[in-house]
Amino acid sequence: MDIKINDYIYNQKDKFLKELFELLKIPSVSAQSTHNDDMHKAATWVCSSLKDIGLETRIFSTPGHPIVYGEKIIDKNAKTILFYGHYDVQPAEPFNLWKKDPFEPYIENHYIYARGASDDKGQVFAVIKALETAMALKTLKFNIKIVIEGEEEVGSINLGDFVKENKELLKADLCIVSDGSLTSIDSPTMCVGTRGLLASEIKVTGPNKDLHSGIYGGAVDNPLQVISNMISMLKDKDQRIQIPHFYDDVIELPDSNRKSLYWNDESKIKQYLEISELINEKGYTPSESMAIRPTLEINGLWGGYTGEGGKTIIPSIAQAKITMRLVHNQNWEEIAKNFKSYITNIAPNTVDVEVIIHDGARAYSLSLDNEYYKAIKEKMKQVYQKEPQPTFTGGSIPVLITFEEILGTSVILMDLGSNIDDIHSPNEKFGVKYFLKGIEWISSVISSKM
Repeated sequence: MDIKINDYIYNQKDKFLKELFELLKIPSVSAQSTHNDDMHKAATWVCSSLKDIGLETRIFSTPGHPIVYGEKIIDKNAKTILFYGHYDVQPAEPFNLWKKDPFEPYIENHYIYARGASDDKGQVFAVIKALETAMALKTLKFNIKIVIEGEEEVGSINLGDFVKENKELLKADLCIVSDGSLTSIDSPTMCVGTRGLLASEIKVTGPNKDLHSGIYGGAVDNPLQVISNMISMLKDKDQRIQIPHFYDDVIELPDSNRKSLYWNDESKIKQYLEISELINEKGYTPSESMAIRPTLEINGLWGGYTGEGGKTIIPSIAQAKITMRLVHNQNWEEIAKNFKSYITNIAPNTVDVEVIIHDGARAYSLSLDNEYYKAIKEKMKQVYQKEPQPTFTGGSIPVLITFEEILGTSVILMDLGSNIDDIHSPNEKFGVKYFLKGIEWISSVISSKM
């Protein structure tokens, strides 16, 4: 622990929290066009925050939401770290499940509650305050570049083009991303792998209008029944996905690696979620199924009448949203083709079926021998006062691959949140201790040579 860094952070604690609350109050929901003005407001606020601590800043326009860029060059011969974060947040609906207004942040039981508190405003703001700390104490050892986008929650639609067009501007020795969770402050972990993603949708169309179920029932196929039958054919009882060739490119993690990686405490997961049992792919534990195995989940299923009371109809249309989490070496584009073909083959000729592919990304993995990983892990050990364990997460962060492939640089995850922060859910939260420890950890990293 660096006493000087620690003292500065805790002396500035109230100011840091007050400033974070200002950012959390802006409803920067990238998925909803009604918040376009709020997106620009958030970008401007973030840009001003970077400028206030001494970075040269610029806002880049995109076909979508703005990207904020800042830099501090201390020495052209020094190594450069590129930080990434996002200021956009998930929609907060359903509002009635929040204890308070999701855009009126408050602290309760040492947690900051608000949409974006952990994902990712709280974490990206911790990066900004870590930069402020190192610059104020004159301990900064690296040139700093930072990119904060406004479209992560809608697939980072324009980030790839931005990185390609500004490859020289973004050139760095190392990229650091803070947009995830460690297990806890008492059991710190560093993520060395994330799963890839394939997001899709199925639309089943039957008759040209909703029909009376008494008059037509038994003769006209029901799109909701059809889509339910097809969904039931996507996985078997052993949780194995039935899409042809789905597992062809899956590389098994060696037993030695599986034993060295930290897995979640399954009893705590059940207790936290208030469920009696977890499921798993046959041959793997629930924790391994959550992190290192590919999965397929139904995110939404709808059609027909869902209002109060009854309405006896055969619906005209039924739809489902489906995502697959992919592991190292799986090609999401090939799987998308096989998925489309499989759905087409199992669909009855009584309906029309359309498969829509929204987006995809490949999995990310980091070698435990990476020199930057080892140096940052050592700093984490000093700050959190416990040996951090490497782990995989089941989530997907496409930007990791974007920076890795386009810039050709190592990408390290410095996750600051907790796996009980309820990101994407009502009552999202971020521990005050996690926020402050995160600032300390990042400050320590950029104040030392690697």
